[in-house]
Amino acid sequence: MIADKKNIDLIDSSGNKAAKAITVENIVKTYTVKKTVVDALKGISFAVEKGEIFGIIGPDGAGKTSLFRILTTLLLADSGKATVDGYDVVKDYKAIRNRVGYMPGKFSLYQDLSIQENLEFFATIFNTSIEENYDMIKEIYQQIEPFKTRKAGQLSGGMKQKLALCCALIHKPSVLFLDEPTTGVDAVSRKEFWEMLHQLKLQGITILVSTPYMDEAGLCDRVALIQKGVILSINTPKGITGEFGKPLWSVKANEMFHLMNSIKADPEVESCYPFGQYHHVVFKSQENVKEKLERIAREGNYTGFEVHAIEPNIEDCFMALMNTHNP
Repeated sequence: MIADKKNIDLIDSSGNKAAKAITVENIVKTYTVKKTVVDALKGISFAVEKGEIFGIIGPDGAGKTSLFRILTTLLLADSGKATVDGYDVVKDYKAIRNRVGYMPGKFSLYQDLSIQENLEFFATIFNTSIEENYDMIKEIYQQIEPFKTRKAGQLSGGMKQKLALCCALIHKPSVLFLDEPTTGVDAVSRKEFWEMLHQLKLQGITILVSTPYMDEAGLCDRVALIQKGVILSINTPKGITGEFGKPLWSVKANEMFHLMNSIKADPEVESCYPFGQYHHVVFKSQENVKEKLERIAREGNYTGFEVHAIEPNIEDCFMALMNTHNP
C-alpha cells in the first residue's frame, strides 16, 4: 500500500482506493495458562468504514484487549489477517504505528511527569510538537491546560482520561483505538468523553472503541457484540434492537428473588434475568403473556406486583444472543 503526500487516500497496488479503515479476517488468538489452552479470539471477522465510530461491546474476558493489541501491532495473532488503513498489521507494523493513536484500558502515561511533560514526550516520539498540532487537541487540552504543571499521578480519573486522549492524538492519527476508555470514570466524565469522540469523528478520524457498558453502544455508529472470543452480532444499535424479535416484559414485586425463581420454573418461559429494579422476561409463546405473569404472581402471593410490556435495549439483545449461542 502507498499513500499520497497528504495521507488522505490510500491506494492499493492495483490503483484502487482502500475502502475500509480496518479489516479483520478470521483472527484467532490463544493463550496457554497453566498448561491449559485458552481461546481469546475464535476466528472473528469484521470491517470498519472510514470516519466511523465502531464499538466492540462485551464483558471482561470477551477478547476486546487481545483484539486491540493485535490491531495496534503489539500482539501477533495465531492465524488470520488484519489491516489498518490498508496496511497489514504484521508486514507494515511500522507504518501502522505512525498512523494510529492507542489509548489502552489501563492508564499508562508517566505518573511522575506533569501533564505538559507527558504531552511533549509523546509529541517528540512522533517528531512533532504541541504547537504544531495544537488545533487537533485544542478542545480537549484546554480543559486540563490550567493544571499542566500537575503530575499525571495526581490527576482525577476524568483528567487522566483527557490527558491520555491528547497523547493519543498529538500526531494526528487517522485511526484511533480506545480500549475501555471510560471504565472507572464517573458518569459526567463519561458523557464528556463521548462528546469529545463525536467531535473527533467530525474531523474524519476513524474510532474503534471497546466498552463493557451496554448503554454506550447506542453512542456508536455500529457495534459488534462479543462474548468469549466470538462476535454475536454486528449492526447499528437500532438494527440490533430491531432483531430482538419477541415481546419483552418487565416485572417487579416486593419478593424479587422468589419471583424470579417462580418465573424461571414455568416451562413456557424462555428467559428471565434481573435488570435494575425489575426482571426482564421473554416467553416462548406470545399468547396471553400478561395473564400468565399475573397468574404466577397470584399463585406465589407476591405483593406490589407490576408488569409492563417494554422495548428491548442493547443489553437485552446481548442476553438473548448469549442464550442462542450457549443454550
